[in-house]
Amino acid sequence: MITVGLVGCGFMGKMHSSVYSLLEESQLAMVADLDLARAKAFSSEFGCKIATFDEMLGDASLDVIDICLPTHLHCEFTVRALEAGKHVMCEKPAALTLDEADRMIAARDASGKSLMIGHCIRFWPEYALLRRYVVENKLGRLLSLNLTRYGEFPHWSSENWLADESKSGGGVLDMHIHDTDFALYLLGKPDSISAWGSVDDRGPGHAFSTLTYGDTIVHTEGGWNLPSHAPFKMAYRAIFERGAMIMDAGPLTVFEPGKEPVIPEFPKMEAAGGGNISDLGGYYHELRYFVESIQSGAPPKIVTAESSRDSLELTLEEIRQIKSR
Repeated sequence: MITVGLVGCGFMGKMHSSVYSLLEESQLAMVADLDLARAKAFSSEFGCKIATFDEMLGDASLDVIDICLPTHLHCEFTVRALEAGKHVMCEKPAALTLDEADRMIAARDASGKSLMIGHCIRFWPEYALLRRYVVENKLGRLLSLNLTRYGEFPHWSSENWLADESKSGGGVLDMHIHDTDFALYLLGKPDSISAWGSVDDRGPGHAFSTLTYGDTIVHTEGGWNLPSHAPFKMAYRAIFERGAMIMDAGPLTVFEPGKEPVIPEFPKMEAAGGGNISDLGGYYHELRYFVESIQSGAPPKIVTAESSRDSLELTLEEIRQIKSR
């Protein structure tokens, strides 16, 4: 049994806690939050203790610390947890800067513990299937890929921290990085990247980017500068030599010449965290993988701290280009 201490009882903390309650291999033992009323609500719902972060660090029975805090706190809390001998699951993005990401990696190396950043789209069933089709060359070479992710500004963050660029990095770093990360996971580092977008008082809010991989083109769009009540959308369109995979305004559908379109079926699990996500599936597969990697003693391979740093580096380059234009 892997015992977990969760730091940060907000939107993402609720998602992670819901998953741990479903996993037979893990137990959510402690939660910590500056808002005591919110921590008490978590304690009651998930049957765990309330603790301070320092108490978690000193508890020898705790295997994992799951950090669901604002991005500007990721580095400090991750390094301290690793130095205390805990495995760490940390929400994405890894950090605000490459120097912070490097400190986190160095702390992991020194501790001998696992560190995984929550790039959940790598585990989202529809995206995992797309990667399998690319890796196994099921429809021939990938010609082009559109990745889309946008919605209203996430007003539900604690003390509105997402509106502060110094804490969140803006919508490009917080939301658009999902698709930048998936492009890297799918195809590696691009030959080139060109980014345009918009910046407001909350930072870089929306990005339009083109990545080239030889003659394969990836176009991404994402951010959160839409008005309140605007719908959330995550979608992709992958065009291959011998077919297409499209998830847009409906379920993922696979198209092959001479065949009827196929809609793959994926199990759905209701999410409890609110916000714009209704399916717990991606988070479930992500955290189950992390827990199982700890049980096996093998460091995570689907998401490494180094690959998370690569995603941060590329997204920061997108932000640099957007601001420079």
